[in-house]
Amino acid sequence: MIKFIASDLDGTLLPPTKIMPPQTFPYIERMHQMGVTFAPASGRQLPNLKKLFAPVLDKIAIIAENGGLAWYGGKIIFRDPTPAAGIKYALDIIAEHEGLYPLLSCADCAYYESDYEPFVTILHKSYSSAKRVENLKAVADSEEVLKISVWDSQPCAEHGGIILPPLIKGMRAMISGYDWLDVSAPDANKGKAFDAILTHLGIDRADSVAFGDHMNDYEMLRAAGRAFIPENGFPKLKESGVGQIIGPHRELSVINKIGELMGL
Repeated sequence: MIKFIASDLDGTLLPPTKIMPPQTFPYIERMHQMGVTFAPASGRQLPNLKKLFAPVLDKIAIIAENGGLAWYGGKIIFRDPTPAAGIKYALDIIAEHEGLYPLLSCADCAYYESDYEPFVTILHKSYSSAKRVENLKAVADSEEVLKISVWDSQPCAEHGGIILPPLIKGMRAMISGYDWLDVSAPDANKGKAFDAILTHLGIDRADSVAFGDHMNDYEMLRAAGRAFIPENGFPKLKESGVGQIIGPHRELSVINKIGELMGL
């Protein structure tokens, strides 16, 4: 019996328009009545996800910052911060390469240095709470940082996603979207946050489902009893065999599959 469903957003639950499928909130309401908890599982920050899911906030869990934290019942129930030394080490490497713009993701706010207009415009589309500062390293010394999000002015799979992973030793540097890459503690991932929610709610792994489209979803898909990948998913993820391939996100395949699984 399904009791927990988690889904990535961009490229998965959300179609290319980024507009929430109209069935989403009614389905969450009905699943809640059935004793099933839904969780958006995203690289986005907690404030943005709480705003996005405000109509059903009292009925869901949240996995934010690519597994950096898990939220349920009005409080953070799991967090996996990145040590300050690692943050500062990675920032130095990122600064050596043009076209890469970092911001530090904390539980309640994201911090950035650059005022490069395309970067600032993009980040404010995904971050409801963001603040420009003069020195990101100072933030690392004073705040608990969950991860570094790096916006790439080029397609990340052709630029930052090639450059940074081999250079940033002892940390997890992974593409999280078309133009984004995340740097975090080596074992930080959505799968750990997914497991934390299962434990908190007392749900068996066999009773869980996960949806994801990129390599930052891999551990979460492995952690679930059943896993699904939209047709538009990253080729390496689809080839991994970690989940069943369904239709593309442009056809609202994820919310339709949820409806099918739950008989909605």
